[in-house]
Amino acid sequence: MEESYDVVVVGGGAAGLNGALALARSRRLVLVVDAGDPRNAPAGHVHNFLSRDGTPPSELYAAGRAEVRRYGGRVEAGRVTALARDGDRFGVRIGAPGGDQRGAGIGACTVAARRLLAATGLRDVLPDVPGLAARWGVDVLHCPYCHGWEVRDKRIGILATGPAAVHQALLFQQLSPHVTLLQHTGPAPDAGQREQLAALGVTVAEGEVERIEAGPGGLTGVRLAGHGHLALDAVVVAPRLEARAELLEPLGLKTAEVLIGEHPVGNRIEADRTGATAVPGVWVAGNLTDPQAQVVAAAAAGLMAGAAINLDLILEDARRRG
Repeated sequence: MEESYDVVVVGGGAAGLNGALALARSRRLVLVVDAGDPRNAPAGHVHNFLSRDGTPPSELYAAGRAEVRRYGGRVEAGRVTALARDGDRFGVRIGAPGGDQRGAGIGACTVAARRLLAATGLRDVLPDVPGLAARWGVDVLHCPYCHGWEVRDKRIGILATGPAAVHQALLFQQLSPHVTLLQHTGPAPDAGQREQLAALGVTVAEGEVERIEAGPGGLTGVRLAGHGHLALDAVVVAPRLEARAELLEPLGLKTAEVLIGEHPVGNRIEADRTGATAVPGVWVAGNLTDPQAQVVAAAAAGLMAGAAINLDLILEDARRRG
């Protein structure tokens, strides 16, 4: 082990940085290892974050890194490649350096940690529709609270692939009178749902979406099998939410399915309200455990986890010195 820390935080997004901030302000030796690939990288702005609404994600994280460093925390560019328990500590293996504005790059090494805070987030696995991925985070969207205001009054198509589509259509119709549920491969709305959609002015378009169509100015619509081009300004999808949890498997942590009714929509690492997992010494925060958490909620979860870890370390120190 080349270096030893009270806590190593894996992930430099809102959850990881806010956890590190709480720990650094409690005078803990903390290292954040930031791979630099946050979930919201394609998005232009963060929304619903009080006093920071409209801030580009990169600016928010840069400010967070500066705050952690102000209190003596260490934030470095790098990618954790393996985690292992080593007696009463954890070994954190870090790959080759990737220095940039996030830090000089910690370099390939293994460090020791008394506690771990994993904040690696999740992957949005998009439906396999040609042209969809290229517009993700621009005019292919998923959340009315993240992006709804920006597409207000525009022509919005809801791509149905599962049970969340009707729910999304009901939410987006609050923002625009031009909402169409694209039946695609999703389950057909039942009679009650059709009644709700009709009452709120949401139309239903039959046929599978063959591709997303776009021009120099952005998305122009979708091509429906047997029905041709349908003009739209934005498409809403429900991606599968897959936790970036591979690093935790050797420690004994496996993901649990996230369900809407009986339909699986993703997975997560289960934890208590502080982020403590079933493995002593390991905490999680943000989308890794709460797939629906927006940036402000992920930051709050990081604070909760950081405070819980600090108390856990205090209690351990008291036992050892007693």
